[in-house]
Amino acid sequence: MEPERDLGPQPLQAIMQRWHLTNHQLVEDSPEQLNHKQIQRAQTGRRLTLHMMMKLARSLNIAIWNRLSNANKEIFVEYLHKDIFNYAKDYNPDKPDPNEDLIRSLFPKDHA
Repeated sequence: MEPERDLGPQPLQAIMQRWHLTNHQLVEDSPEQLNHKQIQRAQTGRRLTLHMMMKLARSLNIAIWNRLSNANKEIFVEYLHKDIFNYAKDYNPDKPDPNEDLIRSLFPKDHA
């Protein structure tokens, strides 16, 4: 039996929304070759290889990092591929976002 290829909206999509990041910002900030179509597929749940999941996690972390002050960079916790894809090995849907307090401090209007 072939594994399901489309797995629905991924946590990556929600994390990008919470950090106010666009697909374009991820493409621009990524030091690796990454395109809009790859990000769109990742967000909508198209099954990706481990290599591509890790590439997207690195790009997400870099895009966030580039927008933080030096003080906030010290408390930012990088996301792993298992935090942003619900089909990754060891994904835990109950794991709280390690950057919750930082996000709340940066975007207080979202949490009013």
